[in-house]
Amino acid sequence: MTTLSIFHQSQPDEAHTVMTDPGAIGDALARHGVRFEQWPTRDLPADASQEQILEAYSEEVARLKQECGFQTADVVSLNPDNPQKEAFRQKFLDEHTHSEDEVRFFVRGQGLFYLHFGDQVYALLCRQNDLISVPDGTRHWFDMGPEPQFTCIRLFTNPEGWVASFTGEDIASRLPRYEGLAGVAG
Repeated sequence: MTTLSIFHQSQPDEAHTVMTDPGAIGDALARHGVRFEQWPTRDLPADASQEQILEAYSEEVARLKQECGFQTADVVSLNPDNPQKEAFRQKFLDEHTHSEDEVRFFVRGQGLFYLHFGDQVYALLCRQNDLISVPDGTRHWFDMGPEPQFTCIRLFTNPEGWVASFTGEDIASRLPRYEGLAGVAG
């Protein structure tokens, strides 16, 4: 189940608020300019190609492109048998920003986005059918867990704008990682 856990940065060991209702999650995130929606499941084979996935979600992708000015979409997948999974995980575990929105739609699997607003950190466990759009300049990080398994559609205005600019803050190391939150969330 999709779960939003909200932490105060001075008390990172325990969330003060936990939500599982998609409408409440969407409302809480919208107050910070973050888009959250759930798209319907499409019947896709386990080994679906990028083209098959993009075709299955073509209406939703076209809508976002028109609404938000995205120019391109692609598909990224990571599985537990990937020999570089730990390096990929480490790449996104520190707080950073981007100069364009970070958009992910989870076709399958799950991942944990952390969003840092003032003295609050919102940890959103995204699962299949969840879309998150993190506005440019938003401090955040992503934890795919030690055994990553996900397929996501990504949308870009300019893929070069998606380069991470690290903040140098240690907040990401003080909050529970994927293992501590994904298991609790069910």
